[in-house]
Amino acid sequence: MLKQFYPYEYVESVFMIDYEKLYTMGYRGVIFDIDNTLVHHGEDSTKEVDELFRVIHQTGLKTMLLSNNCDERIESFIKNIDSPFISDADKPNVMNYLKALDMLDIKIEEAVMIGDQVFTDILGANKCGMDNILVKYLRYEDEKKIGIKRNIEKFILHSYNWRKSYQNRIGNIHKGGK
Repeated sequence: MLKQFYPYEYVESVFMIDYEKLYTMGYRGVIFDIDNTLVHHGEDSTKEVDELFRVIHQTGLKTMLLSNNCDERIESFIKNIDSPFISDADKPNVMNYLKALDMLDIKIEEAVMIGDQVFTDILGANKCGMDNILVKYLRYEDEKKIGIKRNIEKFILHSYNWRKSYQNRIGNIHKGGK
């Protein structure tokens, strides 16, 4: 039953994904979580993230932010990013994943969800049949304590690592083919 939490791909960070490859593979939209996926929890966007979105848009991919945060948090984050968003998304409820597809005017097989949590981002994408990529959640170097959910995620990812048939289901999406 753990397979509902298994990502299609698992990468180090959003910066390790080859978005041009995603486009050539037929994807037309990327749906992102924000906190601990793109930036540390509660932080505004960085120059690197702003540039990442610019590059993604240049490839022809549309972007969407799907967050359980409120409008105010997301609006603060996207000051320099031209991307629609859905706030208070109630992930892993599939309703807003499907709303995101409608807003982007793409089919489910043309979308990929990128997030840092298996219990929200990945579970919701899997429940609606959307390809997904789990990124290692952002932590500060001196951060020692992690929550109960993150410890359970470790167990799930350990199981995932033993299940080779569930890994690399999208294909070679790492920059440089790594």
